[in-house]
Amino acid sequence: MRFSIRRVWRSSIAAIVFCVSLGTSLGWAADLKDIQARGEIRHLGIRYANFVTGDGDGFDVDLVRGFAHEIGVRYTLVYTDFYTVLRDLLGHDVVNQNGAVTLTGEFPVRGDMIATGFTVLPWRKQVVLYSDPTFPSQVLLVARAASPYAPIKGSSNLTQDIIETKQLIGGHSLLVMERTCLDPANYDLKGKGLDLRSYIRSTNLNEMVPALLNKEAEFTLLDVPDVILDMQKWAGQIKVLGPISPEQVLAAAFPTGSPELRDAFNRYLRRLREEGDYDKLVDKYYTGVRRYFPAFFKVGG
Repeated sequence: MRFSIRRVWRSSIAAIVFCVSLGTSLGWAADLKDIQARGEIRHLGIRYANFVTGDGDGFDVDLVRGFAHEIGVRYTLVYTDFYTVLRDLLGHDVVNQNGAVTLTGEFPVRGDMIATGFTVLPWRKQVVLYSDPTFPSQVLLVARAASPYAPIKGSSNLTQDIIETKQLIGGHSLLVMERTCLDPANYDLKGKGLDLRSYIRSTNLNEMVPALLNKEAEFTLLDVPDVILDMQKWAGQIKVLGPISPEQVLAAAFPTGSPELRDAFNRYLRRLREEGDYDKLVDKYYTGVRRYFPAFFKVGG
């Protein structure tokens, strides 16, 4: 009996050690009460399009810092990139093959939520909980201003406009970045015989326009928040040819084991929109965006 008790005790200790080790290496999803007990929320952010500027501010930085204050915890910004952000949240690599998603490997969890201009995509919904939309977007086809290609005329039929825009690509080269919102697989551009040129020197989407201006391809993809900033930064050097995607939404993302944290963020976001603080953030970082998405910004305005 003594041996059996000792064996059970050892088995229990082994199980506890395994769980603690797993929680440390994979960082079991921390829900609202866990984060409040820890006293800190770790915000995974990517330097991109004024969502996270790299200077300690940005639309999503201000948004999540306010959320940290709302739930009474310390705010910590953890920089990451589009290739590793889901791994940093989930403790696993996420492999997407034609919409079928699998989790592989075991890695340290570095953050509790993603807020970084993170596009809501069907395959991502399989592995994260999204918040209510935080921002609107759309992917556009962009060319150098001096190129001979003219923007489409545009119509009231967005589907037809997308078809017409895609036809402009034809046999021309298109600069893309896989595993981001500019991944051609998201927009049915793969396997079509197109000259797709993946930008691989970095995972920084802010480098797409400089690469385009350096004539690394004839076209590139950009989303609206990026276009707004790039049209100012590279005034007179680029032009938008037309839409590649329907209108999209961006949102914060949480592990599937953190529903209470996600719900608390949604309540906070709704209050910001009702009280007008959300609009102040939009105007601070994205002057002129309202004309692209009047219906989205009218809600809660």
